[in-house]
Amino acid sequence: MKTIGLIGGMSWESTAEYYRILNERTRDRLGGLHSARCVIYSVDFAEIEQLQVQGRWEEAGAVLAEAALSLEAAGADLLLICTNTMHKVADMVGAAVSVPLLHLADATADAVRASGLRRVGLLGTAFTMEQDFYRGRLERSGLDVRVPDAGGRALVHRVIYEELCLGVVRDDSRAAYQEVIKDLVARGAEGVILGCTEIELLIGPQDSPVPIFPTARLHAEAAVTDALAGVVHCGDEGPKWAAAP
Repeated sequence: MKTIGLIGGMSWESTAEYYRILNERTRDRLGGLHSARCVIYSVDFAEIEQLQVQGRWEEAGAVLAEAALSLEAAGADLLLICTNTMHKVADMVGAAVSVPLLHLADATADAVRASGLRRVGLLGTAFTMEQDFYRGRLERSGLDVRVPDAGGRALVHRVIYEELCLGVVRDDSRAAYQEVIKDLVARGAEGVILGCTEIELLIGPQDSPVPIFPTARLHAEAAVTDALAGVVHCGDEGPKWAAAP
């Protein structure tokens, strides 16, 4: 079993979800009392958010690259950045280490294509919805990505930073998100990507008329698949490994 390194704290609310999903999926795969081997580096999100607002992405990338190096030194075999927005600096983070960085947009695109869908709506921070680093990567993977109008984007962004990142989940915000989703569907979206890991605290399958793609869950599940590659069975005596080719 590989050790998964988590660059978290952006926000810690969604990082806690990553930790829970990693352990649940590992237990599901291996049974018994098994849990994920993982290490977490949790940054101070207030500092990162200020760098985002001020457009100081290179400095933010340096903070995350330092976190990645610390995780590698702690024994991580693969890394996750536990936030969609900070994948803007994913190339900088990945270049700082020798272990692989599992890109959140790639895990999401794989899941959308596997579902047979191509036209999807994207909800996330303004950075994620409006800039090319994430939306463009999805489009280059073959997806047709649609985002809310200006008012919808402002609403989605505000709720993320002013509510969800603080652990506040409001019914009126859920209803407002549902209206944004309905508009995306009316414009042809066959599914909706929850492109901010905190949105999964607010929106579930029951809140959308089309399939949703919860990126934190998809990212964590892809990491477990990678971490357990080669494990074919686990009994009381521990994991058994597939023979090397």
